[in-house]
Amino acid sequence: MPLYMYEAAYTAESWAAQTKNPQNRVESVGRQACEAVGGKLIGGWYCFGDYDLVIIADVPNNESMAAIALAIAAGGAIKASHTTTLMTGAEFLGALKKSEAVARGYKAAR
Repeated sequence: MPLYMYEAAYTAESWAAQTKNPQNRVESVGRQACEAVGGKLIGGWYCFGDYDLVIIADVPNNESMAAIALAIAAGGAIKASHTTTLMTGAEFLGALKKSEAVARGYKAAR
């Protein structure tokens, strides 16, 4: 199954609620969300920077990952998020090899 990195930033209201009732939401919400679409949570971490948390999800397809992102956004606790499709080294090597055929017919706009 494809791997995805999902990053999210909490709202101030969500942080306030979490400080009143501390719990590891990354683990509980991430695992439930991934399993709901037939996938699994590889891991989840809190972090510094533009986003407050990141999860790595192993889910069946883009539709499944979009469902996770949409459901979390609809909950109202997230002010921003970003999903990145992850590729293995072998997948990227395949893309590099295929890019040669694309490059032969590609002309840059000038």
